[in-house]
Amino acid sequence: MSAMLQSILSAQFGFAVLRVMTPLLFPAVGVAISGLAGSVNIALEGIMLCSACAGVLVSAFTQSLWLALAAGLATGIGLAALLGFFHLRLKADIILAAIAMNMMAGGLTIFVLFLATGEKGSSSSLTSLVFPLVHLPLVRRIPVLGEILSGQNVLVYGAFLAVFLYWLIVFKTPLGLRIRAVGQNPDAAQSVGINVNRTRMWALLLSGFFGALGGLYLAMGYVSWFARDMTAGRGWIAIAAASLGNNMPLGTFLSSLLFGVVNSLAIYLAPLAVPSEFIQMIPYVATALALTGYSIQAARRRRKL
Repeated sequence: MSAMLQSILSAQFGFAVLRVMTPLLFPAVGVAISGLAGSVNIALEGIMLCSACAGVLVSAFTQSLWLALAAGLATGIGLAALLGFFHLRLKADIILAAIAMNMMAGGLTIFVLFLATGEKGSSSSLTSLVFPLVHLPLVRRIPVLGEILSGQNVLVYGAFLAVFLYWLIVFKTPLGLRIRAVGQNPDAAQSVGINVNRTRMWALLLSGFFGALGGLYLAMGYVSWFARDMTAGRGWIAIAAASLGNNMPLGTFLSSLLFGVVNSLAIYLAPLAVPSEFIQMIPYVATALALTGYSIQAARRRRKL
């Protein structure tokens, strides 16, 4: 047990937390920005899955990271636009439309994978590319901190940049002001000339962009292949992280970091003589407990008003 505790308190554990946090932070930022606009995108699970599949297949057949990146982003933004069309133009319930999209993504990616490889499980038969690791020249010399921060995949640093971009968009641009106005009171926003549907569509497109980056990292950074249903609920955990962070940049980051720690603990506890099913359920139990606590606190705040 002491050896296990030492490994958890080591720099390697901190390194693993950042790796595990990244595919949660990207979609959490996407959920947060759509949530601020009042149209929560819960289709990030499906968007991540489709973007991961598109990125791996394009990288395998073209041997170009840039084309793979473009394909993954185009897939994520396209699916977000499709969700926006159903919700904003056809007036479909966004929750039902998003659930349908998540279900469609599971079957569609298996079908596309079978067409490309003849297999239904994974793309291991293809030689797909991965995003490079980045060694930070000065940071790597800092004891402990350098071991945690340096040598990560480039998209790990991209996740930190995504939080900054989210803050910049929401609080420093006219679009961010419109997003917050529409989310707080769409009728009042429309009365001063803001196009509510257009603003919400922009928020959904941004959520698709960030969700796609999470999917690309999952299949081309965290691992180097695509597998069926490889998102494994990360899109849903991202919704919890955004909710716990109150859809704010810093709160969303800290909540994603918390879930990254919990998921990493589950990985490190795997060698113990504990049923694997119990270990695998730890992240989801933590998500349920965190949301329960958040709901209780929110109810108390409402009673005080």
